[in-house]
Amino acid sequence: MTGPHPGRIVTHDDFDGIASAAVASHVLKIDRFAFAGPRAIAESKLSVSGTDVVCDLPCPSECGMWFDHHEGNLEDLKYRGIDPVSIPGAFAAKPSCARVVFDFFSAGGSLPDRFSLLADEADVIDSFAYAGIEEWRRETPAKMIETCLKLDQDKSGRDPFMASLVRNLRDRPLGQVAEDAGIRAMALRYRAEEESMLEQVGRDASFLPGDAGREVILLDLTKHNRNPRIVKNLAYLLYPKALAVLEIRNRFERGIKTNDLHVSLSLSLNLNGVEHSRDVGEIMRSLNIGDGHRGAGAGALSCRSKPEMLKRKEKLLSDIYDLWRKQAHD
Repeated sequence: MTGPHPGRIVTHDDFDGIASAAVASHVLKIDRFAFAGPRAIAESKLSVSGTDVVCDLPCPSECGMWFDHHEGNLEDLKYRGIDPVSIPGAFAAKPSCARVVFDFFSAGGSLPDRFSLLADEADVIDSFAYAGIEEWRRETPAKMIETCLKLDQDKSGRDPFMASLVRNLRDRPLGQVAEDAGIRAMALRYRAEEESMLEQVGRDASFLPGDAGREVILLDLTKHNRNPRIVKNLAYLLYPKALAVLEIRNRFERGIKTNDLHVSLSLSLNLNGVEHSRDVGEIMRSLNIGDGHRGAGAGALSCRSKPEMLKRKEKLLSDIYDLWRKQAHD
């Protein structure tokens, strides 16, 4: 390839998305980036062109290449009558999109060893595949970078920071990137914020209605008029025997609370390495509210009024628990 690539890499704004973009940027020589969540792509809030490479997000109506690992996004293509094979790139139900990107490009030639380690770390972080709480809480270069992405930043500062992360992970080993003074300072700042988050989790955590076995922690944040900053997996520090954590909150637009709901569910470390039939992504797809993979998923519900929101929230929590119990016997 000669000259700069005309498109961008449009990627998910999490560690997996950053890692995916780093590998793709190295191979494709693309140095322009855009960052988004799945909803922005699904609702066409971000314009994507036929020269753009999309990673770890739903497939837009037009793109140059697409890489993903979410089953629901594959089903959406089939529902739209689009053959995934016709789209340049790759889809595979793997632990991370970074793994999909790495395997695709390494099949065409060798890649630097640093990308193998990057894909390994993305596999663990994105699928929450730690051996236990101690391993999850241990500070590693990848975890330090991931915590920086959890900091509350204005988009005008967050996007340039993520672009610099992509370039650094593209050009330098993971350990060297994490040693940057800026990264270390941000990681320390996050740890300080985490203490207040844990206190908030303690105030808001309960268990799903009817969950006598206390399997699914419920973080119901809908009572808050300001968008609470919480990392839901911190609930496992308070309830280490739980099997999953479910967070439900209102969606905020420009700081204003709406009646729309966002829900996310993830499996706990207690199910790692254990044979089980739980599939979070399937729960989201069965309810037709969102997507995910086996260990984690998210969805959204639109509500026209507060009474409708409260009614739909109650039914949604009940439906999720019914599917949770059903999967236990499948």
